[in-house]
Amino acid sequence: MSEQAPNEARVIPLRRAAARPAAVRPGTARPVSERPAPARPSTAPGTPASPPPAAAPREPLWRDLVGDVLRRERLAQERTLKDVADAARISMPYLSEVERGRKEASSEVLAAAAHALGLGLGDLLARVHGELTRVTSRHVPGSGRGRTTGSSYDGLCLAA
Repeated sequence: MSEQAPNEARVIPLRRAAARPAAVRPGTARPVSERPAPARPSTAPGTPASPPPAAAPREPLWRDLVGDVLRRERLAQERTLKDVADAARISMPYLSEVERGRKEASSEVLAAAAHALGLGLGDLLARVHGELTRVTSRHVPGSGRGRTTGSSYDGLCLAA
């Protein structure tokens, strides 16, 4: 059947390892990964290739911001994940995933976590709004005064 020792488990990786050792091509001294990339021909003869367009900055995800605010508040109160999860009556692994931005929590779960931290749901949303405003505010290019983007409205808007 197998050549394993009876007390050893066989490990089957689900994902490939992040860093593999570089394969050396026969007859060459350097690994395959260090080969020079083939040169790309330009679009028209005599014209240089244009650099790729810069990627637009990504908007932060709501679940990431909510998780950051919940974790920051929990750590500011010097409370454990288990303590807050028990007070909110939600599982500790689920609260951990919410804090890490892995799960989109329902309003009921958010309200329970907020109340366990001594906050109302409105307080939590206001803090998340402040974080969203801080993260997304950028300087407008070309304006001499360093104006920031965004609307003139300074409040919290919720849509159903």
